[in-house]
Amino acid sequence: MRLAVNIDHIATLRNARNEGHPDPVDAAILAEQSGAAGIVCHLREDRRHIKDNDLERLRETIQTKLDLEMAMTGEMQSIALRVKPDLVTLVPEKREELTTEGGFAIHTHFKRLTEFIKPLRDQEIGVSIFIEPEDDAIELAAEAGANLVELHTGPYSLCTGDEEKEYELQRIRTAARIAREAGLSVVAGHGLSILNIAPFRELHDIEEVSIGHAIISRAVLVGLPVAIQEILDRITR
Repeated sequence: MRLAVNIDHIATLRNARNEGHPDPVDAAILAEQSGAAGIVCHLREDRRHIKDNDLERLRETIQTKLDLEMAMTGEMQSIALRVKPDLVTLVPEKREELTTEGGFAIHTHFKRLTEFIKPLRDQEIGVSIFIEPEDDAIELAAEAGANLVELHTGPYSLCTGDEEKEYELQRIRTAARIAREAGLSVVAGHGLSILNIAPFRELHDIEEVSIGHAIISRAVLVGLPVAIQEILDRITR
């Protein structure tokens, strides 16, 4: 299983003083050197952390895979077509939320989604959709033209009891199998950390996990290479 590292909150820390550091590009380079298989960033409508210039510099610098999380808007589509990340992950976005709160409402936006994805795929940009681990969402993602899905692990990350946790893991396990059978690659993310990631090494249909806040928070105390290695130890040993 691979690890992709979201560097948004390096930018959050930089923006607290607007003095140019820490630089998310420097963090991305260090993450790659520490074993990350990809770098994730979310260019939000309000630019609350990652800025346009960050994205452009990341595209010039990243040697593994650049995954651009973004809302399904005309502005973001134009940016993606210009910058050409390796992968676009479509996520729901609400200005007042602290972080992404749930999977993409694929049933509601299916027709628009299909039209939105095609120009990206025509330019050989991979497209992922951040969805709940539900059968119908997976089927619609495949029909819309995505080649990858990211399963929302937020509910799992909030579980406190073993029975509840196993229920959520089974939902994720089943969804991952169905997605692979539909020809989709599968990643998972949201709320994962060193405290809850270990069971994912047994979910063999999931190729990659995406982790941001937990790694950056841990890195404040132990450094980014150590924080990344702690996760890699738990998903590969």
